[in-house]
Amino acid sequence: MLASSPATLIARIRLQSASATEWLPAMSVGSEKLEKAIERAVGGGQLLDSAAKNIRALLVGAPSDLSSRVIDELLAAEEWAELNDRFYKTLEFGTGGLRGRTIGKIVTAAERGDAAHSSESFREETAAATGRPEFPCVGTNAMNFYNISRATRGLVAYLHEWNGRGVVGSTESRPTGKKPKLVIAHDTRFFSNEFAALTAQIASENGCDAFVFDGPRSTPELSFAVRYLRASAGIVITASHNPPHDNGYKVYFADGAQVIEPHASSIIAKVNAITSETFAPLSKDRQGTVTTLADDVDEAYMQRLETLIVDPSVIPAAKSLHIIYTPIHGTGGVIIKPALKRLGFNFQVVEEQDRFDGAFPTVKSPNPENADALQMGIELAKKKNADLVIATDPDCDRVGVAVRAKSNKMQLLTGNQIGSLLAWYRVKTLFDRGVLNKETAARGVIIKTFVTTDLLKAIAEHYGLRCVETLTGFKYIAAKLGKYEAALPEASRKNYVDLSEEETRELRLAHSSFYIFGGEESYGYSAGDFVRDKDGNGSAIMFCEVAAYAKSRGLTIDQLLDEIFASFGYFEEKNGSLLFEGAEGAKKIARLVESYASAPPKGILGSKVTRVRNFATETIRDVEGDEIPKEKMSAFELEDRTRIAVRGSGTEPKIKYYLFAQERPAKGKFEIAQLEKIKAKVIERLERLWDWLQEDAQGRLAR
Repeated sequence: MLASSPATLIARIRLQSASATEWLPAMSVGSEKLEKAIERAVGGGQLLDSAAKNIRALLVGAPSDLSSRVIDELLAAEEWAELNDRFYKTLEFGTGGLRGRTIGKIVTAAERGDAAHSSESFREETAAATGRPEFPCVGTNAMNFYNISRATRGLVAYLHEWNGRGVVGSTESRPTGKKPKLVIAHDTRFFSNEFAALTAQIASENGCDAFVFDGPRSTPELSFAVRYLRASAGIVITASHNPPHDNGYKVYFADGAQVIEPHASSIIAKVNAITSETFAPLSKDRQGTVTTLADDVDEAYMQRLETLIVDPSVIPAAKSLHIIYTPIHGTGGVIIKPALKRLGFNFQVVEEQDRFDGAFPTVKSPNPENADALQMGIELAKKKNADLVIATDPDCDRVGVAVRAKSNKMQLLTGNQIGSLLAWYRVKTLFDRGVLNKETAARGVIIKTFVTTDLLKAIAEHYGLRCVETLTGFKYIAAKLGKYEAALPEASRKNYVDLSEEETRELRLAHSSFYIFGGEESYGYSAGDFVRDKDGNGSAIMFCEVAAYAKSRGLTIDQLLDEIFASFGYFEEKNGSLLFEGAEGAKKIARLVESYASAPPKGILGSKVTRVRNFATETIRDVEGDEIPKEKMSAFELEDRTRIAVRGSGTEPKIKYYLFAQERPAKGKFEIAQLEKIKAKVIERLERLWDWLQEDAQGRLAR
């Protein structure tokens, strides 16, 4: 990763940002040559009309000749697929913000921009070996300074508008006329530091006070900081667990949650209306300030995380518990290492992965859902005879786990298994300690997505709790937390952020709903409303407590999980996805999603489909009576209690399949000895189902 002083950093950013006053006109040299090349490519069918249109628009508004040099290289090399992928559309600002490639599949010499000024372009895999390019990928459909500028200017414009309304009585109210306040964090990815610096600069030049962390920080800490600092909004530069060539821009509103309606549509409209990089900064007296955040936010966040421990006595009772932790070159070590030390856990870190590196050189993918991401941790656990491996993704909102099983081998847990263990332990312990009882149980809530294990629902029902289901995306869980806060007495809401966890819990149990746990199958969890997103920091701490509890009872984690299965039934899930990249891939995903909605299967593997739900057209309400927002997702339930959900990914070029099967005891509990046969039967059913779905998908595309 290139090292830069602040001055050098801003100078480099200025090559593409829109607020400098003197520019080298992009089309002044060679523009006629470029235009003729574009016309020939369109006429010959190599270049899409939309790509040609976006290339011309970008060149007209480009602040330097970098864009024209990059495009000229790609045209000369006849790299039509690369040009079409980069320009077939403008990267859309959606409800989650932006996410896309920041390093192209082909990196041009102009983008490489190194001291040697090589005229050779190179493929993306070379970037990992030679270091990142000097400049991000040029294109309207890419994560670069052009799209960072658009996103920030559109967001700040909306914040000014919202601030001016001064919505009295709202949890998001802001004093009329005050400058908006924006908190900015970034992860360890390529260009994250530059993108964060540019975001702060553009925000301040457009009349917003910007508060920027002094180094990489996690997404959940950004969510916490927005509420803690009473900011108008927050931004984190991250692509979560995506491959190294990606980056992103996630937006949070004043409640610390990712933006939803009514804000989302208005922000999206303002961002997508901006097509040029150029803008005139406000006069100096109207501009905002840029402030670097000190470590007081870290300390306040860690103090809240410590409250997630529900039974502190189990930690010293399991002194022999040995934990291995890896941040996979991401932000997790900033908080998790000191937090585990303060809580008294016995842990060590995978040293090779305990350094910031956007190439993530020690893993194939920095995704803790994948076995490879935990492999170095598992090898260290074998060497040290450790009980537990915990891994967090680059922005530390997700957590993966491997445990030493009763066989003495290391075993990976699925996202559903991690969530089930966390939920069961927290609920059981809160009842054991008298925080929850029969009288207060009705106010207790577990929240899960529709594509997360139904074991969470079975646990909630057993204890008399409410289980609320939402669409995929923690923003929907966060919206519920906002609803529960809004139901508190007005006097309590005014200083809610300043109250202790015990005080807020008492208020929620008395007047509203007490959030016990929320989870997604995709390895994201939370158990406190001081963060309004999934929290890898909190999840790591909570799982260490579960492991300590099991150790204190002389059990391995898989033995504890079997106890849960014996009590509630065996629940197994399988996730599958089909990858379709680029412009053609996007069309295939759209065709498949539409096919399942218009022509759902009537039967699968001899089992009749008994229920079909189309989340895009039906009015569906949750158990609290709230209407589920429309989404292009289809769900099928079979007569053998198998369940399937299909949706396009919101962050990756994939269509995702979620498969669920279960076997419940006819009465009482399963015997532990029965479980192995039950597991084999259910797993075999899911494997056959996934084979059928893949074959069916190819048939749908062929038709």
